[in-house]
Amino acid sequence: MVIHLLGTGGADGVPALYSDSRVSSYARDHGGKDVRSRASALVDGTIKLDLGPDTWCQVTRERLDARDWSSVVFTHSDADHFAIEELQYVLYPFNSFESAGFTIYGNEAISTKIADRYPDWPFEVVQTKMFCPVVHAEYTITPIMARHMQFEEAHNILVQDGSKNLLYGTDTGIWAEPTWDFLRDFKLDCLVLECSEGFVITPFNGHLDIDEFKSVIERLRKQGTVTDSTQIVTTHHSHSGDATHEELERELGPLGVVIGYDGLKVEF
Repeated sequence: MVIHLLGTGGADGVPALYSDSRVSSYARDHGGKDVRSRASALVDGTIKLDLGPDTWCQVTRERLDARDWSSVVFTHSDADHFAIEELQYVLYPFNSFESAGFTIYGNEAISTKIADRYPDWPFEVVQTKMFCPVVHAEYTITPIMARHMQFEEAHNILVQDGSKNLLYGTDTGIWAEPTWDFLRDFKLDCLVLECSEGFVITPFNGHLDIDEFKSVIERLRKQGTVTDSTQIVTTHHSHSGDATHEELERELGPLGVVIGYDGLKVEF
């Protein structure tokens, strides 16, 4: 299995559009891995995880063809993950296709917003619910409960192909006990996990700072979900976390964690 990180930034990207923060200024000056578009990923070239406002730039930069996607799996309806306007470009008058060519998976909020925005459009939308697996081609896709939103069921995504297990979590917070209990039954080959708040501690419990990130990894190890062979990769970094790519590498690299960046491909 291969996961291709198309974007590894938080809601306002890095550098943030209107920010003069230290990390934003550094990214503008140095470019490279410190420039982060809004978080999204692609599994095996076919399963698209989230469709955010930077999709066109990501696809063009990586020389991808969106017509290769067999599914788009949404995690939740925050604007950096769910750019609903981008869905219109697959059909008339922008194209002559009779269908989108991919199945859309999303929670109740996602499904409702698509139905309201595109009534009678030929989209195949499957409503997802936490801990309820759906089968897509040779994959099993299971949303698990994130601790990110108060009035919406936000999901992290477990993708299995029969031999490998991938967990993708961009907006997790510290999971509630049902999520920890569910994950006890799995050994992950790859974990892509947010570290949005970096070195900055905030009162918001819907994202992880570095210490919380470490505590999540430690608990997953103790319960056997993460093993010595699990590849651990970060994503969803905010400029307000006050951490450059190099600083994150110094802090988390000794723990065997790979700091994600836009364009990174991880095979496992």
